[in-house]
Amino acid sequence: MNQNLLVELFVEELPPKALKKLGEAFSTVLADSLKAQGLAAADALVTSFASPRRLAVQVANVADKAADKPISQKLMPVAVGLDANGNATPALLKKLAALGADASAVASLKRVGEGKAETLMLDSLQPGVSLAAGLQKALEDALAKLPIPKVMGYQLADGWSTVHFVRPAHKLIALHGADVIDISVLGLKSGRETLGHRFEAAKPVVSIHTADSYAAQLRDEGAVIASFAERRAEIVRQLAAAAAKVGGGVKAIEDEALLDEVTALVERPNVVIGQFETEYLAVPQECLILTMKANQKYFPLLDANGKLTNKFLIVSNIAPADASAVIQGNERVVRPRLADAKFFFDQDRKKTLASRVEGLAKVVYHNKLGTQGERMERVRAIAKAIAAKLGVDVAAADTAAQLAKTDLLTDMVGEFPELQGIMGGYYAKHDGLCDTVADAIEDHYKPRFAGDDLPRNDIGVVVALADKLETLVGLFGIGQVPTGDKDPFALRRHALGVIRMLIEKNLDLDLPELLLTAFKVFPFEISMYPAENIKLVMTFIFERLSGQLREQGYSAQEVDAVLALKPQRLGDIAKRLAAVRAFAALPEAAALAAANKRVGNILKKIEGELPTEVKPALLAEDAEKALFAALGEIAPKATAAFDSGDYTASLQALAALRGPVDAFFDAVMVNAEDPALRANRQALLNQLYGLMNRVADLSKLSA
Repeated sequence: MNQNLLVELFVEELPPKALKKLGEAFSTVLADSLKAQGLAAADALVTSFASPRRLAVQVANVADKAADKPISQKLMPVAVGLDANGNATPALLKKLAALGADASAVASLKRVGEGKAETLMLDSLQPGVSLAAGLQKALEDALAKLPIPKVMGYQLADGWSTVHFVRPAHKLIALHGADVIDISVLGLKSGRETLGHRFEAAKPVVSIHTADSYAAQLRDEGAVIASFAERRAEIVRQLAAAAAKVGGGVKAIEDEALLDEVTALVERPNVVIGQFETEYLAVPQECLILTMKANQKYFPLLDANGKLTNKFLIVSNIAPADASAVIQGNERVVRPRLADAKFFFDQDRKKTLASRVEGLAKVVYHNKLGTQGERMERVRAIAKAIAAKLGVDVAAADTAAQLAKTDLLTDMVGEFPELQGIMGGYYAKHDGLCDTVADAIEDHYKPRFAGDDLPRNDIGVVVALADKLETLVGLFGIGQVPTGDKDPFALRRHALGVIRMLIEKNLDLDLPELLLTAFKVFPFEISMYPAENIKLVMTFIFERLSGQLREQGYSAQEVDAVLALKPQRLGDIAKRLAAVRAFAALPEAAALAAANKRVGNILKKIEGELPTEVKPALLAEDAEKALFAALGEIAPKATAAFDSGDYTASLQALAALRGPVDAFFDAVMVNAEDPALRANRQALLNQLYGLMNRVADLSKLSA
C-alpha cells in the first residue's frame, strides 16, 4: 500500500551556517535511496524540512514493499556446468544451491553465446525490499553523506556506547501514513514523538498523528515552522513589514548569507525594531553594518539614499505580548559593540597612514616573499610603470600604492579584516589626501569577487592591477601554483580581476610586457627565468579567460579561435570575438576554415624556415596565379581594416578568397618535384595563412 512517508531526526542545535545544506542533503539522499530501491517513484514529490533542532523529509506515495524484480544471473560456461549427456555437474548444482535453487532449475536455464563462450544463465525474481529494511538503509545513507562541518562524539544513555554525529540526537520519527516504521539509528528507536519550540510550544512533546499532519502539528502545537524555505520567506515578509513601519523609505540591508543564517537560528521568527544612539553614525557605516551583521545577526536599516540609519531589525525566536524586554536587551548588547567600533575609529585617526608605512616592514607577508613592506615596494614599482605606460599621474599612483596596505596596521582592520581597503580610504581622506588617491586605496582590492565593481578611477585601476600582478607573479615564482580545487591564495580570483580590468577598461597594455615588468621587481631567484615564468602565468590567465568567455555565451569554437593566437592586448578580445562570430555566419566561412586548417597542416610539415617571398615568374598554374592576384587585391583591404581595429571588416574581406582558394587546391600540387616551384607555392600559402589568421585562428572553426 502506498502512503506518504515522514522521517524526522530531532537533535540539539545544528550549526546555523550549515543547516540549509544539511537539510537539503538529508532529504535528497534519503529520497534518492528509496527511489533506487523501488520504494518510491522516480518523480515522487520530496518535501524537505530543516529547523535549528531537526532534519526531516516527507516523500510522497512510498510503497510498503518494493515490487519483485526479474533478474538474470550468469552462472558458468556450459562446458563446466553440463556433462557430455547434458546433465548438471556438481559445480552447477553447488552454484544453484548457493543461489537458493535446486536441480529442478536446470531445465529452465538459458544458454547465451556460442561455442566455448556459451554460458548458462538463471532467470529469477528478486523479492522487493520491505519498507523497514529499505528505509533503514536510506537513513543510514543519508546520515553518512551529510556535509557535516565537524563531527562530535557523545555517549548514549547506557553510559557505555559512543556515537558520532554533528550534534547529539534525541528522537527519531518514521511514519508511513499513520504507522510507525521500525528502524533505529544513532542509538534511537523510531516513534512518532518530537519536541516543539523550547519556550512557546503549546505542548512540550508533540505526537505526530500521520506523515501528512507533521508540518501543521508542529506549527499549531509546537510553535515551529519546520520548513526552512517557509521560515525564510516569513522572515523576509516580516523584515519588509517592519521597515515599512519605521517609514521614510528605509529598507533592511540585503544579505542572502545572513538571511540563511538567521533562518537557521530561529524556529518561529518574530521581527522587532531596535535602535542605537545617533552619535555612532559618525563612525563609517561599513564598520557599524559589519559589527551588527557579523556579531549580532541584525539587519541594519538603510535610508532611501543607502545611508545607514540608527535603527535595525532583530529576528527574535520568541514573540511575547510585550516585546520591549527583547528590544532593550538587544539594544543593550549592541551598544558596546558600536562603542568599540567608535573607539577603534577615533584611535586610528590619531596616526596618519604615512606614519604607519615603516611598520609594514615588521609584518610577514610570506616566508619566501618577505614582509608587507617589501611587497609594498614591489607594488609601487609595478604601479609606477603601469601609470607611465597609460599616461596616468605617476606620483598619485605611487602614493596610493605606498599607503594601500597601511590600514592592515589599524585597530579597526585588526578587529574586522573584512574592512581592509575600506578603512584605508576613510583614513586617507582624514589625512587630507585627495579623493582620487583615497578612492584608489579603498578600491585596490577590487574586484574582490565575481560581479564586483571595478576600481572607480584610473589610479585605482593602476594600483589594483599592480597588486594582483605582484601576487600572481610572486606566488607562481615560488611554485605556489593552484592545483585542482586548492587555491589558498585565491590566484584564480586575482587572474580574473586582471582580465576584467584589462578588458572592461580597454587598457592599452600588453600582457606579456606587464608580466615582465612584474617579474623584474622580484629578487633574482624568482626573476631569473622570465620567459618560462611569463609563459606559465600567461597560460593560467588564458585558462581563466577561456572559462569566463564561455560563461558569457561564446561558443567553444569562437573562444578557441581567438585565444589560440594568445592576443597580447586583452582589450581587443571582445572585438575579435564579435568579428569571428560575424565571419562564421558567412556562407564562405566553413570552406575557408577548412582550407585554413589544410594550409596550416601543410606548413607544419615544412622543415626549416618557411619561405615568404612569392616570385611571380614561378607561378605556373592559372589557379595559383589567380590566388596570388586575389591576395594582392584583398590583402591591402584586410590589412587596413585590421590596423584600424575593425576586425569584423578584416575577416569579412577574406570571403572573396573562397573561390581562388578552392580552385588552387583543386588544380595545384603544392609539393611539386621542382624545389623552386615547391618553395614558391609554399610561400604563397604562407602569405595566405598569415593574412587569414591575424584576428583569430580560423582553423578552429572547422568542424
